[in-house]
Amino acid sequence: MAEDFRTILVGVDDSQDALAAFRYAIHRARVDEASLIITTILESGEMNVYEALTKDYVHGEREELETHLKEYVALAEKAGIKSVRAVIGEGDAGETIVKTIIPAVSPDLLVIGAAAKTGIAKHFGSQAAYMAKYAPCSVLVVRD
Repeated sequence: MAEDFRTILVGVDDSQDALAAFRYAIHRARVDEASLIITTILESGEMNVYEALTKDYVHGEREELETHLKEYVALAEKAGIKSVRAVIGEGDAGETIVKTIIPAVSPDLLVIGAAAKTGIAKHFGSQAAYMAKYAPCSVLVVRD
């Protein structure tokens, strides 16, 4: 018999594979009557030095993420998930989720998306591979 999960953590961004992971996480949370935690990461590596040093820029980026996460929370609640909350982290996505978010929220399952990489990109690994290897809980990787 398959294990029922009590707390599901799903990582989201604007990618299609993350949306697919989010849809699966909602389905699984509904089936298991689990609480759902939705996380996204403000990645400072994507900012240039000027942006990183400008408090208004970082604040604006964070506000944008918070607004986006509220939309995800509303969708999950509309889908019938009773316990939903959102968490924003900062830093490298895979490392922040594994070393900061997971210890803070103690999920039974991490659901993440992974874009299928082709050519030379598939040899360099990915955030999903890092999380699947190092997360201290079950990890489900969803491909769109």
